[in-house]
Parts: sequence; structure tokens; C-alpha cells
Amino acid sequence: MKPIRLFSLSPTSPSTTSFSAASPLTRQLSYSRFGPRFRFTAYACARPPPRTLAPRRTFATSRPLNAFQIQKSQKRKPVTMTSTATTLKGQPLDKAVLESILRRRMFYTPSFEIYGGVGGLYDYGPPGCSLQANVIDAWRKHFILEEDMLEVDCTVLTPHEVLKTSGHVDKFADWMCKDPKNGEILRADHFVEAILEARLNGDKEARGQKVEDKEEDPKKKKKKAKTEAVKLDDTVVQEYQEVLARIDNYGGPELGELIKKYDLKNPATGLQPSEPVSFNLMFQTTIGPSSNYPGYLRPETAQGQFLNFAKLLEFNQSQMPFASASIGKSYRNEISPRAGLLRVREFLMAEIEHFVDPEGGKKHSRFHEVEDIELVLLDRDTQLSGKTQTKTVKVGQAVKEGLVDNETLGYFLARIHLFMQKIGIDLSKMRFRQHMANEMAHYACDCWDCELFTTSGWIECVGCADRSAYDLSVHAKKTGAPLVVRERREEPLVIEEWQVEIEKKKFGPLFKKDAKTVEAALNATSQEQREQLAKELSETGSISIEVPGVGDGKAKIGKESIAIEFRKRVENTREFVPNVIEPSFGIGRILYSLMEHSFWTRASDGGDEARGVLSFPPTVAPTKVLLVPLSSNPQFKPLLKQLSQRLRTAGISSRVDDSSASIGKRYSRNDELGTPLGITIDFQTVQDGTVTLRDRDSTSQVRADQEKIIEAIRSLVEGEKSWSQIESELPKFEGQEVEVAAR
Repeated sequence: MKPIRLFSLSPTSPSTTSFSAASPLTRQLSYSRFGPRFRFTAYACARPPPRTLAPRRTFATSRPLNAFQIQKSQKRKPVTMTSTATTLKGQPLDKAVLESILRRRMFYTPSFEIYGGVGGLYDYGPPGCSLQANVIDAWRKHFILEEDMLEVDCTVLTPHEVLKTSGHVDKFADWMCKDPKNGEILRADHFVEAILEARLNGDKEARGQKVEDKEEDPKKKKKKAKTEAVKLDDTVVQEYQEVLARIDNYGGPELGELIKKYDLKNPATGLQPSEPVSFNLMFQTTIGPSSNYPGYLRPETAQGQFLNFAKLLEFNQSQMPFASASIGKSYRNEISPRAGLLRVREFLMAEIEHFVDPEGGKKHSRFHEVEDIELVLLDRDTQLSGKTQTKTVKVGQAVKEGLVDNETLGYFLARIHLFMQKIGIDLSKMRFRQHMANEMAHYACDCWDCELFTTSGWIECVGCADRSAYDLSVHAKKTGAPLVVRERREEPLVIEEWQVEIEKKKFGPLFKKDAKTVEAALNATSQEQREQLAKELSETGSISIEVPGVGDGKAKIGKESIAIEFRKRVENTREFVPNVIEPSFGIGRILYSLMEHSFWTRASDGGDEARGVLSFPPTVAPTKVLLVPLSSNPQFKPLLKQLSQRLRTAGISSRVDDSSASIGKRYSRNDELGTPLGITIDFQTVQDGTVTLRDRDSTSQVRADQEKIIEAIRSLVEGEKSWSQIESELPKFEGQEVEVAAR
């Protein structure tokens, strides 16, 4: 049995992590509004089918969604639970080969590498930056422009009070424990998971089953304790698997009990770690030179959108529903960052907050445009039964049957599906998983994760939640700000109720800077509470209410400052707190999943090592066109310069490779960069101005004049045409004329 290495964070040095072997459980990352986290779920696995390339579609604000409905001929194969990731062409995916290409071609690289690096921090190189920018551009067009969303860019620095109110200060935490001998910091759920997985792998070896070694980075190995191949009782195996399937749902005390129950010890020291303690994952700082104003680097972009709700509503002319959107960095001080771009301490998010009237069933005016789109769903009931079999359901049917809570939530699930298809995600490796009841916050109505299958298992890349009115309500209660919508009623409404009336001239001096907080607490009281307070005020001449953060936590108010009376009022305006549907995208995870889903290897003509290819769609590819002169003949240089300029004018990114390498090798190394198209300038170009256009995936070529070639490239980049359409429109080309030296 190969040794394992636990996930750890040294107090003085960055953490490095690795696995010893593949678990019978598929590793799945979860991405919640409180940042990314790992979830481990048991899956019955089979290899997924090869990807089928459906035509991509482009959304324009002037065209309805039903213009892009999925045709019957485009139906994909069903999502299959799998333990083995495959390439675009169905080959076994070697993660080490892919990551070698990604780092060698500088898609991304560890930050501060010459200083030893810092775990969970990465820099994007030129192709990585371009890929990210193109995906963000596609996201902005698909959501912000198509849905007329209001984009905001809010500050990263967030005051303590904001995140205290939102719940992040108290709840944004993981459980960690400490080795009593060497002081090693261990994330408790990862520690339990790693030991139990190692024991299950030992059982596999004892039964003669093959166990894969998933060491992530052989350069970062350290001394590890060995685990012997020991056959376990079948009931013990089942118990371990059940624990691992629920590993994300255990709290600190429960994890501590598991450590004791199963006698889990740190392989490095042979000792049990300490009891798990809570570790807040936000990066804390101080704002200003006095150090008296605590703050944090934001863990999400959403809070800035909630706090600007009233201004956004006014900007939207008080019209409901509407949505805001924000793209920006968020931060999480991970205990044990691992899995490359999938679990980092700084990550790019794209979040939408769709504000909707809670009355009327949360209908969406454009739902009919997407109701026939089929989604692959893993619902809550299926998970509760211990199964992972997905079902393919039209989103309209899912909403009608109550599987998805409401039309607005269903609409965004369909739009997420279409976005993933547009950027090149393999739909046979995508599913929507419904949150279990114990995963959701108490205020949430329904929540679905868009999960993508990779070499690290099922990865949560998008969370789509109905968060009800929680965020706006808690901020309004804390600040007294009216984060509400007011609409004129068609018919006046007569209401009898207990009303609170404050004598401002006496109330203000009484509470000074806390006056607004106390007033907000009074306004938040229920009718039953007000009736009791009125009785108390009448009998004693004063009342006392709980106001956290003010004095000793209670505020005493005399009858000279307040009146509470039962009155009748006529309401011509309806006031309500909107509910929020929130799709939250982890861009780094989507990028890495896209890289895996686009990767495959092409056999070399000379029988050498297979060549890697990244088949990004032209829409998001880092560079759209490779310009290649057939040779170093000086006649080609002015033509190369002219064509490069024409492409820039057309807004098409290109790259010139005029090195001395063979034309095949030049194409091959740009296939690794995901460049979808290549233009060759040859001797025929000198004669008649025509050039060849090569497709990366099929390697087939067409030839035409430069005007037609540039228009063909534009249509491919915009997603208007496929390569097969270009081949049918332009003359096919078989091979270039080569320059022969004079005898």
C-alpha cells in the first residue's frame, strides 16, 4: 500500500498537499456563497461517453431565447457517474500531462515561485489571461446584456459590521485540529477523510483490486507513514463509505467523535490530533492608520450588491423585478488549499442578484423561452435514497412538478446550462445537483449546484440559490435603511395594527449614535410584541427591548420618548422586501474544468509522443488565429504584416510564428495553446493573394482570398457558423507548394 500524505498548513510555511491513491469515493468540490469547500459523495461510477460537439449559439439582446432552442438532433448522451476522467475524444485523461502543458505554456503558474511559492495563490500567464477575459466577456454578453442587468463593481475591503450582520463573522469557518507533537495544523474533515480513504484503499489492495496513485505533485513529496493492505469487514467498509458520503455535513464535535471512534492518528507522528476548533476563513485587516476600524477582504461580491439595493432600485426607476451583477475577486484563507485552481485563497467570482416579488409564485416573464431545455438533475430525494442516478428533465416540467421551486430559479438553471454549452463545457460531464435540506441555510427555499466532472471528481462551479429575503432584511434591521420596494395598490387596503410612534426630539438625545439602531429594532418588532410592549408601557411607564451592540444589550425607553397605540390606517402603497435568486459562478473552477473538457491528444505522424490539443471554441480561445509563413522567404514578410494588420482591424486576435521549425511543429505547439485556426502564407499567396485556413481539430484546410477568409474567421469567432459550414462554402485545400532550392 502506498503511503498517504495528509492535508496540512504549517504555521510558518505554505502548505502542500497530495493524495496517495484514488478513493472509491469521487472527490467533489462545493462552492457556496461562503466560499469554496470540499464535499465527498459516494458514487457508483462508469466511464463517461465521449463528448459530442453541439453547435454553439450566440445570444443577442434583440433576439429571443427561443431562437436558440436545442434541436432534437443535438441531444447529448446521458451524464454517467464515472471514476475515470476522459479527454474530449474519450481517451483516459492523464492529469499530469495536462498540467505540465498548462504550466509550460503558462496558462497559470504558482505565485512567488522563485521564493518557494505560497499555497493557494496562482498567477495567470498570457493565454490564461486571454482565456479568462474571453470567458468573462461571454458571461457578460450572455447574462448582463441579454438580461439588462445592472453591473456594479464594489470594494474588496469590507467593514467588520457588514460581515457580522451577514453572518460571515460567525459562520464563515472550517474545523481544524493540531498535532500535539509537531504542531502540524490539519483540517479536521480532510484528516478524517484521508485516513478512512487510505484504509479503504488498503482493503482494496488486500482484495486484489488495483488502486491508482493520485500524487498531485511529485516534487512536493515528504516522508509519509505507510498503510498496510488490510482486509476490512464488509460492514466496516460500508460504514466508512457512509461517513465519507456525509463528510461535508459534520460539525466540529462530530468530527472529534469520529477521530476517537475510529482511532485516527496522524501518520507523521502516530498521535491523535487535538479536538477540532473553529477557524474563520476571512482575511482580516484594519482600515486606516488608527487600527481601530476592523475589516476583511470580502469572501464574496454579493454584499456590495445588497447594500446598494435602494440606489439600484431607484436607477431602475423603481421597476421590479430587476437584477444586479458583479465580477470581481474574493478571498478565503484556506486551511489546506489544494487541487490547483480548484481550491485557492484568491479567486474570481461572477455573481448575480435577481430581485423578485415574493408574491405571485416568483414567475419569470421569459420562462416560456427556456421551458423545453433539458437539464440533467440529481434531486434531493435520489440522494437521500443513497443513489446518484441522474434524470434528464425539461425545465418546464421540473418547475411544474415542484422539483425546482419556482420559474425564476428554473429560468436561471436553463441559462446557466446554455452558458456552459456556449463556452465549450462537455455537457455529458455536467449535472445540476440539488442541495440536501441540511446543506441549505434556514432561510433558503431551494438551491442547485451546477457540477462539472473532472479528474478531481464532481466540482461545484456554479451555485444557484433562492435566498428569500434574508440579506436585505438583516441589513435593514441593523441599519434602519429602507431596503424595500413600494408599489401603488390598485385598491386601498384598510389595516388595523399596533403602531410605534417615536418622539424624535427626545429619542435622539437619549440614544445619540445608537438612535437608528434602536429605532430599527423597534420597527422590526411583530404585532404580538408591540401589543405586549404597549401593555408594559401603560403599566410601568417605560419599556425595555433587546438591541445587540447597544449598552448591555438592552434599551430602556420611557413614555415621553415613545407611544405604542392600536390604530387604523389606509394603505395605498404596498411595501415588501424582495426575495433574491442568486447564481454565483466560480470562474477559476469553470476555467480549469473547461481546460480538462477541451483537452485530448493527437497521435504523431512520426510515431513520437502524442501531441496535446486544447479544443477551445473559437469564441473563448485565447488566440483566434495563428499566422504561419511557409518558410523564411523574404517575399512573405510584407504579406504577413498586411494580414496581421487586417485581423487587428477586424478585432481578431492573432499570433505570428515565423520560427525555423517545420510548419507541422508550429501548428502543433499552437494546438497546445488552443488556437482554433491557422493561416498559411505560401507562394500562391505571392501570386494571387489567396491564403489557406486550417481548422485545429480536423486539420482540414480551405483556400480563398483574404476578404473571404477573414469573414469566415469572424463568423466562427462570433459563433455564427461551424467549421463544416465553412468547408461547404470555401474550396478545400490539400497541401502547400514548397520552396525547392535551385540545382
